[in-house]
Amino acid sequence: MSGFSGKHYKTLDAKGRLIIPAPFRDILSSNHSSKLIITNEVFDKCLCAYPVSDWQLLIDKVNRMPQTSDAVKYYMRRVIGSAVECEVDKQGRVLLAPALRVDAGLNSDVVVLGLGNRIEIWNREELEGVADPGKVDRQAFKQEFASLGM
Repeated sequence: MSGFSGKHYKTLDAKGRLIIPAPFRDILSSNHSSKLIITNEVFDKCLCAYPVSDWQLLIDKVNRMPQTSDAVKYYMRRVIGSAVECEVDKQGRVLLAPALRVDAGLNSDVVVLGLGNRIEIWNREELEGVADPGKVDRQAFKQEFASLGM
């Protein structure tokens, strides 16, 4: 499966439904799926959406971790405990659960980002606050990227 990529500005309807960008729907259909698992991101105030197959790989990985670890317990409560399986309807929409919309601070203006194996769904203002190049330590990031071979 090729990965999700791109930035898409969308509007939630009054019922909290999001139109999944067409390129993302194409990826899902090429994987013979119309379902996404939507959950909280572990630290950021946004939602993550995973194809079911990638979600299962993540669950398997977490299940192999020490279940007594405070970090693992936090992850399970924050991410796995909030996960909802969502069907993409014939109009290409998914209903974002009210609790998830509250957790992520979503209003009607959202940004949908493709990040390879997952999709992030952000409140537009929140994303602008964390993705602004002027608000990061560029030199430190350049050094870290270099150490990672990027």
